[in-house]
Amino acid sequence: MIQLRSAAFGHSRNLRAGYVALAVSAALCGLSAQAAPAGAMAKTGTKYKADADMQVVLDELASMGGKPIESLTPAEARQQPTPTDAVMAVLKKKGKDTSPTALVPGVTSVDREITGAAGNIPARIYTPDGPGPFPVIVYYHGGGWVIADKDVYDGGARGLAKQANAIVVSSDYRRAPEAKFPASHDDAVAAYKWAAENAASIKGDPKRLALAGESAGGNMAISTAVAVRDMGLVQPTHVLAVYPVGQTGNLNTKSYVDSATAKPLNKPMIEWFVDKLLAKPEDKSDPRLDVLNAKLAGLPPVTIINAQIDPLREDGAMLQAALRKADVKVDRKVYDGVTHEFFGMAAVVKDAADAQKYGGQALKASFRK
Repeated sequence: MIQLRSAAFGHSRNLRAGYVALAVSAALCGLSAQAAPAGAMAKTGTKYKADADMQVVLDELASMGGKPIESLTPAEARQQPTPTDAVMAVLKKKGKDTSPTALVPGVTSVDREITGAAGNIPARIYTPDGPGPFPVIVYYHGGGWVIADKDVYDGGARGLAKQANAIVVSSDYRRAPEAKFPASHDDAVAAYKWAAENAASIKGDPKRLALAGESAGGNMAISTAVAVRDMGLVQPTHVLAVYPVGQTGNLNTKSYVDSATAKPLNKPMIEWFVDKLLAKPEDKSDPRLDVLNAKLAGLPPVTIINAQIDPLREDGAMLQAALRKADVKVDRKVYDGVTHEFFGMAAVVKDAADAQKYGGQALKASFRK
C-alpha cells in the first residue's frame, strides 16, 4: 500500500480530529506534552517521530502536492506521486545516479509477460550476476490491490535479489475495482506456478523457491503459501512478509488507532482500498484475505517485517501469534522511526537497507537447507 494523502495532509480534517483525540487522551492519562510532541504529529501524523533520513523522504513526498487517495477515483489515485518518486527526488538533489544498476549493482532485470490466472500478466525478473542456477523468489508488490505496480516497488524486489543472491520474479496482478477479489490472489498463485514450471529457463533452481511481498503483497505471499501447500506444488522454503495486511475485518487495532492519520498510509486510505477490493462484505472473512484465520499449519518458516509508523503494525503482531499457534516457525522485527513503504528505500533510509539485509539473509539461509 502506498501513496501520500496530500501536501496539505497535515491540515486535513482527519488530522485535526486525530490531534484532538491524542491531546485529550494525553490529558486524561496525565501525560506531559513531551509524550506526544506536536512536532511529531505534524510530521508523521502520529505521536511517533521519524528518523531523520525517513523524514527527508516524507518531506519530499509532501512537497509533491499529492491529493488524499480516498477522495479520488482509482484512475486518479494511480497518478499520484509515490514514495518511490520522493526517493528518486532526494537522490537527484544529492547528485546521485538513480539508475537501477547504480543503486543495486550486480543485479540486472528484464520485463516480460508470464501466465496469470486469466491471461498473461506483466512481470520483472531480477537476476544476480553469475552463472546460476539461483534460487527463485516470487515477489508481490503492494498498493492495496488498487494502485501501484512492479515499477513503484522496484527497490524492494531488486534489493532482495542482491541480498538473497536469488532470482526475483516480481509479478503484477489484476487490480481492483476492475477485477475484484479474488482476482489478485488467483494471479499470485498463477505466478508461483509459472516460476516453479519455468525456473530452469531463467537460470533458476526449481527446487529452491520462496515467496515475498510488501503490504497487500505480503498478504498474498502468505495466502499463496497456503494455496501451494493445498495444491501439492513444490513448497517454498521461506515466506517474507513485509508489513503485511493480516485481515481487513478489524480496522480498530492498536496501530489502526495510534497511526490512523499516519503518513504515507492511513486508515481512511485502507478503508478506501477495501471498498474497491471487495465484491461483497462477507469476503472480508475469506481466509485468502483474512490470513489470520487461514489454516496455517504446515507452512514454511516466515519472517515478518513491520514499521512503527504504520496502521498495519499490529497486523504483523497478530500474524506472528497466529503462525506460532499453528506451530509455524516465525521471526518478526519492528523498525522504529520509519513508516509504511520504507522497505524499498535502501538508497536513502538506513533502516531500509538493514531490513533488506535481514529479510534477504532469512531467505538465503532457507535455500541452504
